[in-house]
Amino acid sequence: MALSPQWLDELKTRTTLSALIMRTTKLTRAGNEWKACCPFHSEKTPSFYVNDAKGFYHCFGCQAHGSAIDWMMQQHGLEFMDAVKELAVSAGMDVPAPDPQAARRAEERASLHDVMLAAQEWLVANLRQPVGAKARDYLASRGFSDAICREFGFGYAPDERQALKQALGKFEEQMLIEAGLRIAVDDKEPYDRFRDRLMLPIQDARGRVIAFGGRILEKREGAPKYLNSPDTPLFDKSRTLYNLHRAAPAARKSGRLIAVEGYMDVIALAAAGFAEAVAPMGTALTEQQIELMWRACEKPVLCFDGDAAGQRAAMKAVVRALPLLRPGHTLQIVTLPEGLDPDDLIKERGKAAMGKLLDAPRSMIDLIWTHESAAAPLASPEDKAGLKARLLAHVDTIADSDIRALYRRELLDRYGAFAFPPREARQANRPAWQGRPGQRPAAPARMDPQHAANLRKSAEGASRDVLTRAVLHGFLRCPELISAHADSLFELARALPHLAPLVDNLIDRAESLEAGENLPIFDPDSVPPPPDNTRFSFLVEGSDPVEVREDLAEAVSLLVERPALEAAIKAVTARFDADPEGAFAEQQLLRKRKLEIEERIGQMARKRAAAYAVDTPTPDGADTSEGASETE
Repeated sequence: MALSPQWLDELKTRTTLSALIMRTTKLTRAGNEWKACCPFHSEKTPSFYVNDAKGFYHCFGCQAHGSAIDWMMQQHGLEFMDAVKELAVSAGMDVPAPDPQAARRAEERASLHDVMLAAQEWLVANLRQPVGAKARDYLASRGFSDAICREFGFGYAPDERQALKQALGKFEEQMLIEAGLRIAVDDKEPYDRFRDRLMLPIQDARGRVIAFGGRILEKREGAPKYLNSPDTPLFDKSRTLYNLHRAAPAARKSGRLIAVEGYMDVIALAAAGFAEAVAPMGTALTEQQIELMWRACEKPVLCFDGDAAGQRAAMKAVVRALPLLRPGHTLQIVTLPEGLDPDDLIKERGKAAMGKLLDAPRSMIDLIWTHESAAAPLASPEDKAGLKARLLAHVDTIADSDIRALYRRELLDRYGAFAFPPREARQANRPAWQGRPGQRPAAPARMDPQHAANLRKSAEGASRDVLTRAVLHGFLRCPELISAHADSLFELARALPHLAPLVDNLIDRAESLEAGENLPIFDPDSVPPPPDNTRFSFLVEGSDPVEVREDLAEAVSLLVERPALEAAIKAVTARFDADPEGAFAEQQLLRKRKLEIEERIGQMARKRAAAYAVDTPTPDGADTSEGASETE
């Protein structure tokens, strides 16, 4: 019986692994995981861990590793189908009826595994024979030890068109073609794909040979330096990472997974003691490969060459990862010195030099900023606006709303620091202030009463909302932060047009201040009063400047998100008649996010209130915490 990967994934999702294992093994909570003394070998100190979120158990002592199905097979001695059936009963799932076609395909795949194993044994044997002398010389020139050569299964394909067919004569010709080992051409006899090449097996997550990679030993016109197997029933290059079956256990020990450009880089790192390296199959990293890396390590390191091609590959990987980002999962980037690959770096500067680079990776945000700021000239306002558009285009591809908001804030902060440098930097040649000692520059001129009244009228809607008033007065207290958040304020003005005049004047008046000044930028009569009984850090004297900056940035982000969320809820509600189930589900998610926002606003307002109450007694019965909004 053949079970689809989708059905098996659903079975594992419905099975809480820790609950299953606790039936026979005592587990103890350890952060987000569970730990115990390993049930597969004797030990006194726990080295056996269970991770429900990732759906696997792992022992750092004996390397036992697997899913719920593996547990039933290894711990209870069940056959695969018996383990599946028992778990299905507990999960309330029906095992699919036998599918003859699927069963036949599974049998064919099993047969192809036999073909690939036989081919690997033959290739390894060739390397030891006189015919493999050139390949052995190449391996010696690279400094690979016999132990490394055995571990990675190096072999040799002789320079003959029919050698593999003769060696694997017990298998049908069609099977050799289907496995990617032979090439069939119309009206011609099939011939061996790999000839006169140093061979490496490519293995799946279970360590089974599913494909081969071959490196040419002597340059031949038109022959590629590296040649991989084509996609076959066993091998999909977009879903395979070279060396993952070895690197994943090593990564769980080291806490780091390294992605390099080619499999020779992987082997060079392994020879130097970095066992946690993987590589794509000669193409840019795919979404599926990124997900495979995240299963082994939440923050894998991309270690690509420092030349233009390497940097393009790193940027392509980052672009593909952006839509997939989720809390705790990201990519880190290490750039090798130009002209050096991992093997060159280790040989020239030693293992410590590679370790130092890997210990100080850059973030995805750093790479995006560096790449885009260097992508085009930035001499004119139009050039700078183009940079901003490119940065925000990347941000818009991020699916997770929280991560998207944080990326937007960070990149706009960097853009603001670049495009709107401090006034003293822009006006370095301006004469210094010539007033009397101790005298400060004059505050902006007082606006006329009618203009102040108009502004106050435009802010009437804000006067009822705690967050809007708090953010407004936060900027009045810290006008030096306004420029960095100008884009968010303009976005707010578009969403809430009645605030547009207030936003325009806020930004205009802030520009008239000297850098470092925090003089009042509005007359008291032109703005609604600050919210009562709240202690946002940016409204409290003596708050930590770093906390003020971070809290005000978060408050602006929440303020901008709220009207967009309300509009989305309104739009999805209008779809109820056409799509009641889908609309309801989406509405629930949007309302959940709305509650999260209101709860966070309340936390920000109360956090300081609690600290403030330690030193400041309040009247009996006074309400020291104001909700997210005074009116709905």
